[in-house]
Amino acid sequence: MKNRALCILPTLFLFFLCSNSQAQIEPTTSGYNCNASQTISPCQTYVYYQARSPDYLDLASIADLFSCSCNSINTSMSISYAGLHYTINKGDTFYLVSSIQFQNLTDYQSVQVVNPSLIPTNLDIGVNVIFPIFCKCPNKSQLDNQTSYLISYVFQPSDNLSSIATKFGSDTQSIIDVNGNNIKIFDTVFVPVSRLPNITQPVVAAVLPKKTERKGKVRGLSIGLAVCGILLILVCGLWGYREMLIKKNRGKYKNAEKSKMGKKKKAVEVNLMADVSDCLDKYRVFGIDELVEATDRFDDKWIIQGSVYKGSINGESYAIKKMKWNACEELKILQKVNHGNLVKLEGFCIDPEDANCYLIYEYFENGSLHSWLHGSRSKDLSWKMRLKIAIDVANGLQYVHEHTRPRVVHKDIKSSNILLDGNMRGKIANFGLAKSGCNAITMHIVGTQGYIAPEYLTDGVVSTKMDVFSFGVVLLELVSGREAINEEGKVLWSTIDGILERKSGKTERLREWMDESLGIEDSYTMDSVVNVVSVAIACLHRDPTRRPTMVDIVYALCKSDDLFSDLSQDGLSSRLVVAR
Repeated sequence: MKNRALCILPTLFLFFLCSNSQAQIEPTTSGYNCNASQTISPCQTYVYYQARSPDYLDLASIADLFSCSCNSINTSMSISYAGLHYTINKGDTFYLVSSIQFQNLTDYQSVQVVNPSLIPTNLDIGVNVIFPIFCKCPNKSQLDNQTSYLISYVFQPSDNLSSIATKFGSDTQSIIDVNGNNIKIFDTVFVPVSRLPNITQPVVAAVLPKKTERKGKVRGLSIGLAVCGILLILVCGLWGYREMLIKKNRGKYKNAEKSKMGKKKKAVEVNLMADVSDCLDKYRVFGIDELVEATDRFDDKWIIQGSVYKGSINGESYAIKKMKWNACEELKILQKVNHGNLVKLEGFCIDPEDANCYLIYEYFENGSLHSWLHGSRSKDLSWKMRLKIAIDVANGLQYVHEHTRPRVVHKDIKSSNILLDGNMRGKIANFGLAKSGCNAITMHIVGTQGYIAPEYLTDGVVSTKMDVFSFGVVLLELVSGREAINEEGKVLWSTIDGILERKSGKTERLREWMDESLGIEDSYTMDSVVNVVSVAIACLHRDPTRRPTMVDIVYALCKSDDLFSDLSQDGLSSRLVVAR
């Protein structure tokens, strides 16, 4: 590898220039150019890599791992990273390679964003995957304050800000200024330094024995061999006696082992239940045997989407979400919310056998909005139904943004996370990425391409306005019937520019852009469509401070005249009334 190594194993500084270029070039010592927002580009950047046994204890192995070339995804979005090419081996997953091979210098969610064409649960051996190693360039203010480099470092369990500052020759306040004061274990920390620290490794020198010592050692070796021979005879004599005792007590050993394992499983269950003790009085605690029976041992035929299964318990259908033990935050958030436009959590289950957690939700027979818009049933989705679904989702988001303290940000609003009940009313699902609290900064970018707000993607800013942006994309899906990102990697929200800017020909341009399934026979007015598209464009404003709140959005959508209809039956008529 041509990248510079500034110290020997087991720790390495690896040198890159950070880039998100559109052109593909061969790897060089100049590395990558970094186009991150408000930074001085190009810049030199380094990562601190701590080698682990048994696979990465020589420079050649690390050179193979960090052999990299310049590449980027072909979208209008930008992530500050150095893209390392890695060939998938047997047993590899995005999570394992990110956390073990690359020692959390990236995360699996970012790998999914950079490799949109790959399915994380179905990786072929030999496929080439780009792993985005997090890096960052100093901005102009930092350069003026003598910060020459930002070293990427993974926060370890034994670390604190003071120890990191001492290790790299930085100071605690400078690290807080760059990363904030909410750093967690295994987060990527950017350490500002004016010059590269000199981190040395202990050198072990081999000492050759003197000639005068050799005779004594030979004599000692002879005595040692004699003693070993005597011991070997004794061992052979005791072996038969030992085998007899083992056979006699084998039953006792088995019983003791079963008792030990039972205590261990009980301890695991107690620890996991302690994490969700606040939920025990609010939700039903299902048994793992109930879930296994309900899903035919989690047979693939019952998969709804991803790791969510349909299961029937006592004649009632549920959606069962299987996940590793990362459900504690989701459960805490779900405790705070209760609204008719949010999917209801019925209960949960903890399996101490493999430390898995299962969330059990109400089941929706009509599936997701995505399956209707982008499947064969789109023609059955009338304009009035689409408008009502939009208002349902807006009401749900208004609730989590305005009526929870601290406010909840969903972070993954998309058509596949909007479920439809038997009356075709929309409900928001999947709070797995949700965050309680706003205006935070994170380096771990998660979400779905095509729906991610620009300020979150480039700067990691978490706020309710990122949900507003994603909702704007959903509105465009409802009007156009198109995917949020097409096969060529072009995002849907970039195609709406200019359609409503000029009054002349506005209706014709919009009609051409609309979903073909909304035929002339469908009862809708172009004024109503223009109103929804106008709301969507406001939601998609690049400046988050200029996007409307969900309160404004609910009010604007409810102004549509298409919500008013006469329903006659047996000579009686009723009118749907919506507040203006």
